[in-house]
Amino acid sequence: MEMQPGQMAYDRAITVFSPDGRLFQVEYAREAVRRGATTAGVVFADGVVLVADRRIPNPKLAEPASLEKIHQIDEHVGCATAGLVADARVLVEYARLAGQINRVTYSEPIPVELLVRRICDYKQQYTQFGGVRPFGTALLVGGYDDDGIHLFETEPSGSLTSFKATSTGGNKGPVMELFEQKYREGMEVDAAILLALEGLRTSLDEPASLAQVEVCTLQRGRGLHRLSPEEVQKYAARLPPATGAPRGGR
Repeated sequence: MEMQPGQMAYDRAITVFSPDGRLFQVEYAREAVRRGATTAGVVFADGVVLVADRRIPNPKLAEPASLEKIHQIDEHVGCATAGLVADARVLVEYARLAGQINRVTYSEPIPVELLVRRICDYKQQYTQFGGVRPFGTALLVGGYDDDGIHLFETEPSGSLTSFKATSTGGNKGPVMELFEQKYREGMEVDAAILLALEGLRTSLDEPASLAQVEVCTLQRGRGLHRLSPEEVQKYAARLPPATGAPRGGR
């Protein structure tokens, strides 16, 4: 993001609006998300699939299982994270606590939208008080409840949007283009996994390789299922050939 003349005076604190009504620290937090690895989510007939590009800094020495990008929040809710990993971890722990408090208080699982609003309320608090900074992470929250299947995107500003299929993080543009062309309501789980993987592939530096991609499904009657690397590769082998030059992701 370019620094405009006169911007510095409104650049230092989260509590100061610029004359045109902008909070630069929130915009910088969005930039942190754009520099993160790509994540995506697709709603299918009785659940939602979440996929994430799990960038492993040293593939030969790092333990891939320690670099989770998709987290289980409750039995019926999970999320994929993009942006600052440490910020995402704090939000995931907050969301887990909110889910457990709801179970203890009301003896029932928390509705997905209510949980997402709690997360976004927490994020929004960090955009209006001095001495803090916004969370530099976006969460794709997917799950199911009595009202249906849900997929939400939460932004650093605290805003939330519901989607049938979406992507966030670095280089999400080609992923969204593919989803707009190929998404169909009422898909089966296999078709949704293939669409999500095909979408994520368009954002990768090496489209042929999906070795570092993490895939989870949240499905009624089954809960959260994390696909093994072998299962992911079986789905990857079923994808149509990649077209065009590799897309440059960040």
